[in-house]
Amino acid sequence: MNISELENKRIAVLLSGGVDSSVVVYEFARLGLHPDCFYIKIGPEEDEEWDCSSEEDLEMATAVSHRYGCKLEVIDCHQEYWDQVTKYTMDKVKAGYTPNPDVMCNRLIKFGAFHEKRGHDYDLIATGHYAQTEIDEEGQKWLVTSPDPVKDQTDFLAQIYDWQLKKAIFPIGHYVKDEVREIAEREHLINAKRKDSQGICFLGKINYNDYIRRYLGEQPGDVIELETGKVIGQHKGLWFHTIGQRKGMGFSGGPWFVIKKDVAKNILYVSHGYDPETAYQQDFKVHDFHFLTKGLTPCEVTFKIRHTPEYHQAKLEWSDDHSFVVHSKEKIHGVAPGQFCVVYDENHHRCLGSGEITI
Repeated sequence: MNISELENKRIAVLLSGGVDSSVVVYEFARLGLHPDCFYIKIGPEEDEEWDCSSEEDLEMATAVSHRYGCKLEVIDCHQEYWDQVTKYTMDKVKAGYTPNPDVMCNRLIKFGAFHEKRGHDYDLIATGHYAQTEIDEEGQKWLVTSPDPVKDQTDFLAQIYDWQLKKAIFPIGHYVKDEVREIAEREHLINAKRKDSQGICFLGKINYNDYIRRYLGEQPGDVIELETGKVIGQHKGLWFHTIGQRKGMGFSGGPWFVIKKDVAKNILYVSHGYDPETAYQQDFKVHDFHFLTKGLTPCEVTFKIRHTPEYHQAKLEWSDDHSFVVHSKEKIHGVAPGQFCVVYDENHHRCLGSGEITI
């Protein structure tokens, strides 16, 4: 970060209680800056008794903000999360799709609902994402990848609006995770050794299937072997399974792979064997593509369809400004409708945006 670019700027830091956003506050403090910190409150509904870590998160956030002389304000986005992110997630899984709540949480909550409530008072909104930005020769701001391929989170940011990107700043995006941990330990931050959260954004330890079960319940149906038509068992609901899944199936004679879902008949189709050919695709459709910075029609790109360090090479066949067919250089495992296809330039440096896979 360049101090000259930050001076006289009103800066808000979204402080989660984790080590990444805490080091963000340190990064500002070492420059002599004391931004206002905000803890976004999202938790179970009042009558829920889920094991939620929000109380501990707030304690950590409070300790870090006080240490660096920053004000901390709690912003309640509980209703917005359940009305917007949860509705998106449940609508998608009911239709047999594979949604990504964390992607929409960034657009709708961290850079959305928070902005409506308090963020509009600030010039910059800083988060602990592993991502970077750069300004091109035309003065346009781009989202670019972090040097840590495992932790890079540009895929989770690929649906934010251009005006949100213009206000976003990622002070630890140039670090790899080990460096962030080292800073936290060197500075004796209270959460230096705290484990990274593994659950859904904001929901802490809440299991994804428990989250879905809370709203959709269970709907048992047949599990059928694709090649033979044989019923091998029962599922508890199509929404508990994703295309390409090969763990947690609970059926003997495995491994089994989820190949497709018949939502109308409530049937889950699986294939037996290791990496069956039917689980791979090389060409698939993407619609409603969201450009982060400006509308382009690139042909040679790299992309990913899930949060992994790997990028795949592809050619895009555009049908109009916002939809295209991906022609991947290699066959991809587990391509599923509803997933976001995140598109990057050929060197997977700039993130161009993302769209939903339709197949």
